Amino acid sequence: MSNSNQVESLIPILNNYQVKPYFVEEYGSIKKVYSDKGTFALKRLDPAIGTDFIRHVQQLYQKGFNRIVPIYPTMDGRYGVLYNKNLYYLMPWMPNEMKEDRQHRNKQLFRELARLHQLSTKEIKVNKEERTEHYEKTIQQFEKNQEFLDGFIDECEQKTYMSPFELCYSLYYNEISQALRYSKSRFEDWYEKTKENEKARMVITHGKLSSEHFLYDEKGYGYFINFEKANYGAPFHDLLPYLSRSLNTMPKRNDEVVEWVHHYLKYFPFKEDEKLLFYSYLAYPTPIIQVVDRYYRKEQPKNELKFVRQLQRRYWNLKNAEYVVMQMTEIDNQAKKAKEGAQQQ
Repeated sequence: MSNSNQVESLIPILNNYQVKPYFVEEYGSIKKVYSDKGTFALKRLDPAIGTDFIRHVQQLYQKGFNRIVPIYPTMDGRYGVLYNKNLYYLMPWMPNEMKEDRQHRNKQLFRELARLHQLSTKEIKVNKEERTEHYEKTIQQFEKNQEFLDGFIDECEQKTYMSPFELCYSLYYNEISQALRYSKSRFEDWYEKTKENEKARMVITHGKLSSEHFLYDEKGYGYFINFEKANYGAPFHDLLPYLSRSLNTMPKRNDEVVEWVHHYLKYFPFKEDEKLLFYSYLAYPTPIIQVVDRYYRKEQPKNELKFVRQLQRRYWNLKNAEYVVMQMTEIDNQAKKAKEGAQQQ
């Protein structure tokens, strides 16, 4: 579509804002609109999720959280325009120029995420039977995974000549099992601590947390965008996918990731049971188990090189997550000792 046609197609939407477009640039579902009133971002989304999205954003505005890219109302006060079976909303265009290093940007992101969670926190009633059912199902899954790992290692060790993948798996088996046992143990601790609780803490989660969804204005202030997946949930639902992606590197001491989590927890401290569940999920070696399962189910011929590379990358992720969990646990232990020492004095 030519630019003049694009501009023409947006006029019925932008008329609702009394904005006259001059030129349009495409960025996927976002259009950068140059107009008589400045530069805007026009976002298209599915109307099915639009109502919830706007409600969550309005709730955060009302609670005083202003680090969301503002959504402009139409001239008659609506926050979206329904046009050709799509919902559109209008925002200012953020320059998002890199003025700081990655570590500083991530710390700002985690601080604002902690504020978002703090301001939107609420307690909900929890059905004890549902919690017990969730616990029992999850424990069954832990045990099923362990049985699979044990069965596959037995199969590998009975062979005179292992395949490259089987040999690699045999080297990693103990550490995968150790991560699984640790994750299960923390999950059991969480259940023991919460089984009599009738309430749990929920927050508005961003739902699609990414450094690409945290943009900066010309003054260097960071703002969240892409709130379409926002919902009420446990706070670590935002943290875990972000951390997992950040740990997809070669094995290294991920002290910067430890620092991000520690920075977040300064502004929104987890309760002890929340920490147990967070550590359980972070340590859970799901990605590597999935690779082993895919290899096991794949019929011959198998691409050994491809599978070994996948296994190795998932193993690195497991070791990086292990380092973060151990460092965070050590920080917790030091804080506990300092508190006990202060009480004794």
